[in-house]
Amino acid sequence: MDRVSSFDEPLLKLLGGATAKVMAEHLDLHTVGDLLHHYPRRYEERGKLTALADLPLDEHVTVLAQVADARILMFNNGRGKRLEVTLTDGSGRLQLVFFGHGVHKPHKELLPGRQAMFAGKVSVFNRKMQLAHPTYQLLDASDADEATEAVDAFAGRLLPIYPACKQLDSWRIAKAVDAVLPSAQDAVDPLPASLRAGRGFTPLPEALLKVHRPQTKADVEDARARLKWDEAFVLQVALARRRYADTQLPAVARRPVADGLLDAFDAKLPFTLTEGQEKVSKEIFDDLATEHPMHRLLQGEVGSGKTMVALRAMLTVVDAGGQAAMLAPTEVLAQQHHRSITEMMGELAEGGMLGGSDRGTKVVLLTGSMGMAARRQALLDLVTGEAGIVIGTHALIEDKVQFHDLGLVVVDEQHRFGVEQRDALRSKGKQPPHLLVMTATPIPRTVAMTVFGDLETSVLDQLPAGRSPIASHVVPAKDKPHFLARAWERVREEVENGHQAYVVCPRIGDDAEEAEGKKGKAAKKASAKASEEDPEKRPPLAVLEIADELRKGALAGLSVEVLHGRMHPDEKDDVMRRFAAGDVDVLVATTVIEVGVNVPNATAMVIMDADRFGVSQLHQLRGRVGRGSAPGLCLLVSEAHEASPARARLSAVAATLDGFELSRIDLEQRREGDVLGQAQSGVRSSLRMLTVIDDEEVIAAAREEAVAIVAADPELEHLPELRTVLAALLDKDREEYLDKG
Repeated sequence: MDRVSSFDEPLLKLLGGATAKVMAEHLDLHTVGDLLHHYPRRYEERGKLTALADLPLDEHVTVLAQVADARILMFNNGRGKRLEVTLTDGSGRLQLVFFGHGVHKPHKELLPGRQAMFAGKVSVFNRKMQLAHPTYQLLDASDADEATEAVDAFAGRLLPIYPACKQLDSWRIAKAVDAVLPSAQDAVDPLPASLRAGRGFTPLPEALLKVHRPQTKADVEDARARLKWDEAFVLQVALARRRYADTQLPAVARRPVADGLLDAFDAKLPFTLTEGQEKVSKEIFDDLATEHPMHRLLQGEVGSGKTMVALRAMLTVVDAGGQAAMLAPTEVLAQQHHRSITEMMGELAEGGMLGGSDRGTKVVLLTGSMGMAARRQALLDLVTGEAGIVIGTHALIEDKVQFHDLGLVVVDEQHRFGVEQRDALRSKGKQPPHLLVMTATPIPRTVAMTVFGDLETSVLDQLPAGRSPIASHVVPAKDKPHFLARAWERVREEVENGHQAYVVCPRIGDDAEEAEGKKGKAAKKASAKASEEDPEKRPPLAVLEIADELRKGALAGLSVEVLHGRMHPDEKDDVMRRFAAGDVDVLVATTVIEVGVNVPNATAMVIMDADRFGVSQLHQLRGRVGRGSAPGLCLLVSEAHEASPARARLSAVAATLDGFELSRIDLEQRREGDVLGQAQSGVRSSLRMLTVIDDEEVIAAAREEAVAIVAADPELEHLPELRTVLAALLDKDREEYLDKG
């Protein structure tokens, strides 16, 4: 059998139909290789054989003893059963206890006089030492040699506990692993020999043996170090090859032009750019000037001036004869960007119009809800090249939309777009256009290196001058209702001082939403009862209900309006415009305001049911206030219990304004499974040992090695093993993950 095929062997052949079917359906394990990469989650320690007289408290032990007595006791008025077994070994006595359904088997087997080995953790109950639910193995007392052998095999071992499912428990998975373990010898080693030797790694077959059947804790450490490296390295090679392939694509170089649009724009700016903006702009301009497409991720805190940097890049491309398209995830945001960009550009955004600048260009908006005439004009402006800049939603991707010469695509809030949408827009260029991806969700370095590993990264971490600090506080509405009353007073005070406020709720609360959820009075009644018993179970607070309560109660007399995703676009635009103009005091909204809404006069935000939002989302929302010269205030209202993880999360948000610190906390709490999300299921299914949050050094070192290897041998011609493993990792699904960039 050749080296690859034993790993590709279907489990069906080795394990039989029933087990193989459960493994395939419930654990996604199909081949010998899959099972060998299904690593133990943890190991149960069985201590060395210990005499009953010497048992240490709170430690894992293995004892060899004889059953002296076994009895079933009833409790809880006969509804509960407990099996108590007394052991003796000549040096002392020990009690075992089994509960519930776990009593049947030991009750049949642990008869007085039987000899067995028992493993478990020593605890004390009623001043007596005991083992609760120990694992055990019966011994044949007549064969002394066999008993000695069994003791050696059983005691002092690290017992692997596998990720299991209801249909297949850990010990049956362990038996299946035993059956395929000999194939570990055929593992294809992806690491080049020089790298393996240089870093002193255990050979791969040995690492697989050690991870599944360790003799010592050092074996586990050894194996983990090696297997983590493999995962990080193979993924980083895949990303490095993707970056290399991008550098081979042709693109039109877009170099800055003297006395063009950009210079005219810079000259009329009422402020100077921050050092960070200057630095990032230079990185982008350098990329735009090359003859292969830029692929850059621009991450920056809410309000760090990403739009300004992106606009300057777009103006450079227009100066160089190309067009730039900005893709926004929602209509509200597309309209907001269009409004702020045309305001920033002034007469430069009115090219070809009366009163427009002769150096100007047209800036058009394209969204799904536009009227036919406006839409037709926008499409015409794009195909003739009259419009140098277009801002739109995914309406930009439709077949009808054609460009004169698309040179740059700016994607805002990348995580909201699929690969296909981004690629469809990029395919509208005569040659691949340059790509700038923006996100206001700070991404820890390790996640950037894995999730966005095929993009070069720029970070804006300086806030522009004149930005005000934001004070954040948790308002425990259930424990201290008077705190919530005070929160509304604070909102009223802000409005009286000439400012405005947002109130954010997790739900809209309209009829369409109700119809989608549970119907009828019975459901409402059940939900009300549930919420009395447990606030977690009540439906989240809704915009329409809260707005109504505030108008009648705490904020009576103020102008309170609502904004949510199910309103007609014109209506949304009208509310947003009036809020921006200062005609609305308080805007009660869903998270539609999360990204890009810019009203410098809004200084306060109250987030209802704040524990129902993620850390990053709360940070994003909070960034909507304190955008002017007056200090911002963010109140996180929660009914969660003081000791709950939800409250701990809110306290973390209140304690720091550093988005990168918060993204790290977020990641630690959610673990990377959720962070990488469904869009990147490929990387998730390939990361079994590596944890993105804890293994920063491994990922960084693996990236360095991968870059050097791909630079020297892009096709990996001299590394056939690495090529083989890469091909297995990058089946079609996972290839799509890598396209996420």
